[in-house]
Amino acid sequence: MADQQQGQQINIELGEKEAEGIYSNLAIITHSPAEFIIDFTRVLPGVPKAKVHARVIMTAQHAKLLLRALEDNIGKFEMKFGEIKIHGEGSGGFGFQPVMPDEKVH
Repeated sequence: MADQQQGQQINIELGEKEAEGIYSNLAIITHSPAEFIIDFTRVLPGVPKAKVHARVIMTAQHAKLLLRALEDNIGKFEMKFGEIKIHGEGSGGFGFQPVMPDEKVH
């Protein structure tokens, strides 16, 4: 995303609430022909239900640009701090599949 914006400055406002951020340890990604939807939630021990705390909807093109930006930043992070280890890889890290409510995505 930054590559397209090179040479152009964007003034970004960060509100107080958004600056606090949210913690998420699980992202559910779905898509339609027109967009990608990423639901950010957190799974807590002993809590059988996880609430979606934020939903981001973007075009397929922006999703791919986000993927590239994440790959670039993860590469830089690992060069500086070492490889990020993923425990339980292959099982989603949690050992279960989230149950999604019946929801139509347009």
